Amino acid sequence: MLELEELLIRLGTFELRATMALREGRRYAVIGPSGAGKSSLLNAICGFLPVAGGSVRVKGRDITADPPGQRPMTMLFQDNNLFPHLTLRQNVGLGLRPNLRLTAEDEELVAAALARVQLGDHAEKLPAALSGGQQSRAALARVLVQARPWVLLDEPFAALGPALRAEMLDLVENLVAETGAGLLMITHSPEDVRRIAEEAIFVADGRAEAPMSAADLLNDPPPALRVYLG
Repeated sequence: MLELEELLIRLGTFELRATMALREGRRYAVIGPSGAGKSSLLNAICGFLPVAGGSVRVKGRDITADPPGQRPMTMLFQDNNLFPHLTLRQNVGLGLRPNLRLTAEDEELVAAALARVQLGDHAEKLPAALSGGQQSRAALARVLVQARPWVLLDEPFAALGPALRAEMLDLVENLVAETGAGLLMITHSPEDVRRIAEEAIFVADGRAEAPMSAADLLNDPPPALRVYLG
């Protein structure tokens, strides 16, 4: 269980509050207007953004003060976090060893992760030699190799076309199902929510609401979401 207890995020005059409990193995979409605080919420959960109050707990343990690397989660940003001067094998290997001193076992894990996202033949290529979809797959391979209980995605497929984005969402769904990880994914697209999410968290007006059925939220949206969706 991932619990946010009276969490308060403060950035200048902006404030966001959240209290909720999320179950491992479930897929959650985070949706709301631009500037509502969706990315801030995920950054606070992962430890990239300090909180002004409240706590983050995983399985009852308070991790509010833990640095990102010590939290049982991994986060994928919009730019995919790939280092342009490193090969795919090295980029994925960073998920295991930041110093890239990979053991033989590590190398096997990296190779298996690249094969799982259909990039086994591209291990020694640089990111610039890949298409946008392939770069997204490589970033997912690094998430996969870390095998952490929670995967957080901050719109990593926003720049992809509809068909390719749908393909990536299906891959994400399969990967988290295989590992049993919980998923928190920011999106602006109701179609993406319907495709992958079991529950949705609506963020607006300074609050991240507790999750509810994604279908119910979209079928009968609250006024603020209705305005946002048009």
